[in-house]
Amino acid sequence: MGREGRNKMTTQSAPDAPAIEFRNVSLSFEDRRALQGVSFTLGREQMIIITGASGSGKSVLLHLAIGLLRPDEGEILIEGREIQQLDEKELLSIRSRRMGLVFQEDTLFTGLDTYENTAYRLVEHGWPEVEIERAVPEILAFVGLEKDVDKLPEELSIGMRRRLELARALAGWPPIMLFDEPTIGLDPINARQVLDLIIRARDIHRISSLLVTKELHQIPYVVNHEAASDASGAVTIRKAERTRGPKARVMTLDEGEIAFLGTPEEFDASGLPSVIHLTHPEIGMHKATGPTPNPWKEREPTGGASK
Repeated sequence: MGREGRNKMTTQSAPDAPAIEFRNVSLSFEDRRALQGVSFTLGREQMIIITGASGSGKSVLLHLAIGLLRPDEGEILIEGREIQQLDEKELLSIRSRRMGLVFQEDTLFTGLDTYENTAYRLVEHGWPEVEIERAVPEILAFVGLEKDVDKLPEELSIGMRRRLELARALAGWPPIMLFDEPTIGLDPINARQVLDLIIRARDIHRISSLLVTKELHQIPYVVNHEAASDASGAVTIRKAERTRGPKARVMTLDEGEIAFLGTPEEFDASGLPSVIHLTHPEIGMHKATGPTPNPWKEREPTGGASK
């Protein structure tokens, strides 16, 4: 799709509408309920951090938001457009222009190098070559892979491959991003680099996002840090200034329903059983894993990605 098509796509979205809105959304697979009566609004340039036990519906919610699944009941709106009313071509336009999704699993093409993997979505949706040649180096520099353009995925470390996944989803800077446990399987250093990139995308490029994680120590890190650029354009991650309201809210899913939705401070103070089972698993009954210590305690955040 050329520039004219992308501009047309933008004008079809309501400028004052929320980035994402769920209205009483339910979905079941045969006799198993995945989501039930889910309603929430993600505002522009905001973030909702979604947590919950395994099987609570977190990934299903993201797949519904991007139109990979369709609800049995309810409405899902992306920038004011009800996506159930769109045909497949219109849904593909939204996925290519307005939204990006980072999956839990590795989805890189093993036969394509770093540049080709990053450019794949843009090529598939008809971007002009001159724009691809501009967009790909820009996003690879953003994730710190600009020197690895000719490497195949097997030649990259686990952390580098994860950053390549982010590059492919962020190419072209879609205004809405969905992150499905983007740090899963990473060591603390690589996990922090990925979170720093998410913070940079949120703050510098003003991206609205849903971030799924089961690692509760990531919530205060993402909430309490911000990206800032100096006069030279250099970007650093620093402690957030509390001059405005919180940029992020926390949602807890429990057996397909929203059990909690509020500020990080309210989440920390919540006495709801579904929250207690996450924050204090030693007194819960169905938590599979124990508490994970904060691996970044007493560490200073970094501003860029490294190998």
